[in-house]
Amino acid sequence: MAPRTSHRAAPVHARLDDVTVQEALAALADPVRLRLVRELAGSADWSRACGSFDVPVGKAALSHHFAALRAAGLVEQRDEGPRRVNRLRREEFDARFPGLLALVLRGD
Repeated sequence: MAPRTSHRAAPVHARLDDVTVQEALAALADPVRLRLVRELAGSADWSRACGSFDVPVGKAALSHHFAALRAAGLVEQRDEGPRRVNRLRREEFDARFPGLLALVLRGD
């Protein structure tokens, strides 16, 4: 029997020049996505797999939330073997929307 291989499509990432501030704010307005961004902000790049986040949603909903964060230019993902790992696109996002991420991460 042949070994099983993953046929998962590579994640699609937004070009930040195409993201509007309204799209960024809408992505950050959801409490689950905000929690994901905050946890990523406190983690080293590429150190967090999707399943490592403690959020109150199932696997399908979590995939939807990560897709929304990618579409808003906040998160980059890549596959490492069977795991999909993440990084916050902090520098790129800050260049596009100066100060916005800092405000969100401050949590006031």
